Amino acid sequence: MQRLIQKYHHLRAESGRITRFLITGVWNTLFGVIVYIVLYEGLKQWVNYLVLMIPSNILAITNAYICYKLFVFKTRGNVVREYLRFYVVYGGAMLLGFVLMFCLVDGLGLNPVIAQILCVPISIAFSYCSHRNYSFRKPKDKADNDDDSGKASPGGEKNNE
Repeated sequence: MQRLIQKYHHLRAESGRITRFLITGVWNTLFGVIVYIVLYEGLKQWVNYLVLMIPSNILAITNAYICYKLFVFKTRGNVVREYLRFYVVYGGAMLLGFVLMFCLVDGLGLNPVIAQILCVPISIAFSYCSHRNYSFRKPKDKADNDDDSGKASPGGEKNNE
């Protein structure tokens, strides 16, 4: 019975984390678009629109990192390590998106818009799992010690670092 209760609390915590991840993703998308518009409108006469994507993406990814760290995964880990891992996951998600699009459009002959729609949930799942298990994961020795102690936060979620 105790195991069932633990599993219930784990599933409940995970579903809350997934919900926060999706809400944060919507916010970050809006944030990224707004940042790009502001930069473009303010600098379009001096800076090429493609170049403006660089600072826009850096700001959007940094915003996403902060939101995921504070609201989704609620970690207290090494900021620099997590931030760099976060960029690795973003790069991996982008690469996955390119490969999936190529396979669906050139390999299967799908319309690019349909292919993109199919790629979105796959990219979201990849991103969530990668951030949970890589960007914001506990160091191995710390995770082993926490698992042995069975300590959990008041919300039923184990705290990272």
